[in-house]
Amino acid sequence: MIIGVPKEIKDKEFRVGMVPSGVREMTLTGHRVIVQRGAGEGSGITDTEYERAGAALAGSAKAVYARAELIVKVKEPLPREYPMLREGQVVFTFLHLAADRGLTEALLKRGIIGIAYETIQREDGSLPLLMPMSQVAGRLSIQFGATYLQENNGGRGVLLGGVPGVKPARVLVIGAGTVGLNAAKIAHGMGAEVTLLDLSVDRLDYAEDIFHGTIRTLVSNRHVLEESLMEADLVIGAVLVAGARAPKLAGRKAIAKMKRGAVIVDVSIDQGGCFETSRPTSFTDPVYAVDGVIHFCVTNMPGAVPRTSTFALTNVTLPYALKIANMGVEAALKSDIALMRGLNLWEGMLTSRPVAETFDMKPREVEF
Repeated sequence: MIIGVPKEIKDKEFRVGMVPSGVREMTLTGHRVIVQRGAGEGSGITDTEYERAGAALAGSAKAVYARAELIVKVKEPLPREYPMLREGQVVFTFLHLAADRGLTEALLKRGIIGIAYETIQREDGSLPLLMPMSQVAGRLSIQFGATYLQENNGGRGVLLGGVPGVKPARVLVIGAGTVGLNAAKIAHGMGAEVTLLDLSVDRLDYAEDIFHGTIRTLVSNRHVLEESLMEADLVIGAVLVAGARAPKLAGRKAIAKMKRGAVIVDVSIDQGGCFETSRPTSFTDPVYAVDGVIHFCVTNMPGAVPRTSTFALTNVTLPYALKIANMGVEAALKSDIALMRGLNLWEGMLTSRPVAETFDMKPREVEF
């Protein structure tokens, strides 16, 4: 099979879909890998390293897409990439279709086979390809939040950990999944006063165990959430419904009651965001204010640390990419239920039920 690795073009996105060790694994099993020149530079990987691993270099994305049967990316295709896609081509990447009807319709029109990292799900409910980026995003969310709490960045002028004799910042983390727990770890480690909300008592019990009771855990409901928002200096939105649009947890009225200069980091923005006031931003213009509350809603947060993120991501994506290349996409999907759950699009058919429900469309089942 011919595998293509194009350069990412999303604003300030420096990750890459495959590292040289992955190229070597592919070529040793008889496949050809075409990498766009400069694709790995943002992650500190040179074209020479790819060539040494056995890749062929292409001078343009168009050349990569034209030759490849399997495209391995990091982020969803952008409009200028749509014309390069062709029917039956397998695109293996983060798709986040539920956040963007236009993207969904465009990819359906192109007739690609779309397998989304974020919906590959094991029997136990875990999301193995989403996990490492959730870990990165959760940890980064506190770094970004602490930065925008600074007065020179428009924030309340609060130091996250305080100092002796002065109270630390209050950090509210909504969601006790991978993002939320990693955010709570960093905030707690920096000395903040942390409150963690979730609907699941089991998740909160797990958090109590790993933090030994040193953070506050609360079962979330409308009253608890709104009270907690008013107390918080920094809020991390970390809710996820696999493959579906994120639920809106708080409206503008609740946001308006927050402290002036407080900060919201909405990590759920990839799936539409979990606050009514959230809208996607980029690293070129990452924040905006609503009723005096700063919102950080960058849709590719792990792209800020591309080398760490690239190697963490490709550690988990490569086995699945190899399976698709070695077996062919149909056999690979039939052999692996987790991979089958990652199938969102099949040659003009929308196969993801959560995405279909989001846009009031009809999901289709693929019969091989």
